[in-house]
Amino acid sequence: MPEDLYTAIISIGSNIGDKLANCKRAISALGGLEGIKDISCSQFYRTAPVDYLDQDWFVNAALQIETTLAPKELLSALQLIQRQAGRLKDPIRFGPRIIDLDIIFYDSLIINSAELVIPHPRMHKRRFVLQPICDIDPAFVHPVFQKEIQILLDQLPDKTQSVEPLC
Repeated sequence: MPEDLYTAIISIGSNIGDKLANCKRAISALGGLEGIKDISCSQFYRTAPVDYLDQDWFVNAALQIETTLAPKELLSALQLIQRQAGRLKDPIRFGPRIIDLDIIFYDSLIINSAELVIPHPRMHKRRFVLQPICDIDPAFVHPVFQKEIQILLDQLPDKTQSVEPLC
């Protein structure tokens, strides 16, 4: 019997060490997991930090994956990849990190539990999340706001969030 296949969108970022290599290693690790069937990646971007500003710029991208993993299983897998990359504890909220993997969407599912919130609760305020998702699927409709991702990006009021294509 074939397993159900779900689509998830994941935000990936790094601002410690070789940022691009960190992201590529995490994507490779994700692709090697049982239950991950396909990965599409946006362009990579050089992005200014948000919230905690006294840190280096990030490299960010978005991934669209096809998976048989349930949302909490996917979260556990992403957390394992982060730990294996050396991310153990964040001493500063929104501070530097060797790798950051966040589930932004899981199909059009809405989850609000202590360990997992989907859609990601701050994604609609972050150019470094919205721009890469637009590379993959600008017409995807946010299941809470009922707006396409491109519209959320166009309506983002904070133009100071620098997001530059990485050459």
